[in-house]
Amino acid sequence: MSTKDNTAISALLALLEARYALRVLWALRDGHAQTFRLLQDSVGGVTPNTLNTRVKELRAAGLLTRSRDGYVLTPSGLDLSRRLSDLPAFAGRWHASQPRPAPAPAAGAADGSGGPEGSL
Repeated sequence: MSTKDNTAISALLALLEARYALRVLWALRDGHAQTFRLLQDSVGGVTPNTLNTRVKELRAAGLLTRSRDGYVLTPSGLDLSRRLSDLPAFAGRWHASQPRPAPAPAAGAADGSGGPEGSL
């Protein structure tokens, strides 16, 4: 890979690594416009300030725009969204392959005391 390619990939990853950036793009992937409030609900758990910052960054990057009906992906944003379309299949396979954490011991069982009634 050339230095130019590495620079471009680094710049794109830096943009997408920002908190909630990928979630914003993902929420708009179907091509339907969303108002700020609907987008906030779609992304989930994002504060208005953070969402406003991400929207500004994604607009400046040419991935998102504001239409009469709300926010939508630009042609570049839709192209990126299509390229990320394999993510659900990969995520499902990856998640299924991850080791499951051992269940946490019941309260009091870790020390063998059996809980408060077993200690005097």
